[in-house]
Amino acid sequence: MVKETENQLKKPRFLCLHGFRTSGEILKKQIHKWPESLLQKLDLVFLDGSYPASGKSDVEGIFDPPYYEWFQFNKEFTEYTNFEECLAYIEDFMIKNGPFDGLLGFSQGAILSGGLPGLQTSGVALTKVPKIKNLIIIGGAKFKAPSVAEKAYSSPIQCSSLHFLGETDFLKPFGLELLESYIDPVVIHHPKGHTIPRLDEKGQETMLSFIERIEGAQKVNTESV
Repeated sequence: MVKETENQLKKPRFLCLHGFRTSGEILKKQIHKWPESLLQKLDLVFLDGSYPASGKSDVEGIFDPPYYEWFQFNKEFTEYTNFEECLAYIEDFMIKNGPFDGLLGFSQGAILSGGLPGLQTSGVALTKVPKIKNLIIIGGAKFKAPSVAEKAYSSPIQCSSLHFLGETDFLKPFGLELLESYIDPVVIHHPKGHTIPRLDEKGQETMLSFIERIEGAQKVNTESV
């Protein structure tokens, strides 16, 4: 009986994937713009990217190194390098440190997070870990490499998903395109650019409602076991 109560009270656990040429520690600092009252409802685990940054970071002078990237790509974003190795690296971490209830991603980490459920359903990635059920996507977009995209978005993605769209974010058109791949996505609009925004009152309410929905689903699953 005690064990069941513990399970019901367990915070939703998210694996957090940072932006291009930043780090898990940097994403942790960026996320802490959000109210503590929301953050304390989540168990957030921050992972560094698969590879040390292979070039200059946009956050140099703002956040301290080291910086990492998940995979590399050509100028058109249509060809990826070390992508399969990146997927294996994330899966290995999830096996050793999971289970996780969802993924949270920003920028390159959001592109990964947003496409991984489809790749998992297609049997291309994360085949040895439980199904991804929840997503928080900040400044996301679709994979552009055709060989990856056709597997990631071949059928509607049924994860419970929360998407942040910035009014002046250069990725906003691609974030809107990503929404079309999801069933019933929840959206928080903010006036900023390609960043993790502070949450206004409406944004806080939307996010709290999203977290409560995850908690409710977990409770139902626990009771049905």
